[in-house]
Amino acid sequence: MINKKRLALVTGICGGIGQSIATSILASGAEVVVTDLPGDHFDTVVSEFGFNSFAADLGNEKSVETLNQNIRQNFGDVDILVTAAGGVCGQTGQSIFDVSEVDWRKVLSANLDSAFFLAKHFAPMMSAKGWGRIVTISSGAGLKPSLTGIQAYTAAKHGLIGLTKQLSVEFAPRGITVNSVAPGFVLSNLSTKQQWQGYGEEGQKRLLDRIHTRRLGQPEDIAAAACFLVSDAAGWITGQVLSVDGGTH
Repeated sequence: MINKKRLALVTGICGGIGQSIATSILASGAEVVVTDLPGDHFDTVVSEFGFNSFAADLGNEKSVETLNQNIRQNFGDVDILVTAAGGVCGQTGQSIFDVSEVDWRKVLSANLDSAFFLAKHFAPMMSAKGWGRIVTISSGAGLKPSLTGIQAYTAAKHGLIGLTKQLSVEFAPRGITVNSVAPGFVLSNLSTKQQWQGYGEEGQKRLLDRIHTRRLGQPEDIAAAACFLVSDAAGWITGQVLSVDGGTH
């Protein structure tokens, strides 16, 4: 369980993983605020789930500053930060010779810059209390080459894991733990569903044969791991990467 007095910020709420994490933390007792890029999809998700919310471009530091101000004014200081924003930004795998600078930077901004800005602006309040939890949602692509074939995605997730470990060293003396959950293949959004369909029947079988449990992940699998890492029970765990991938080899 999570202390009912805790306030959690969950990013990437437009994706299935972010939604599942937010609902799980809320069910565990904490108050939750969610964020993602502004737009119709964000408005629909927030309306459907009834979350407290503020839209923000997390790859823009000024936008993150404003988000922090809005949350503090309306709900108080954030105790728990889960960064589930990111993904492939609608891109597909292609040769590095065909990747534009815009596409490269878009993926890095969504996956890595956002986590950096969020930690920079929300950790000071945790530090002042002497208690905090930060969980980044990375990927198996942060530990090895990505099934997506997207260079920027692999680079960003490797960078996110590095950032997680470095922040752990810096924040641990302040009472803040920083860990990462690295999902395997999870059908959590349109991109992953299209990727799965693109494999065809034979490709899907090959992928499942590499997973010990012989099934794809569900957003709830990732939420369960994140909820544990933000709980009081995980107070002596920091700087770790928890692979939640069904035992992929």
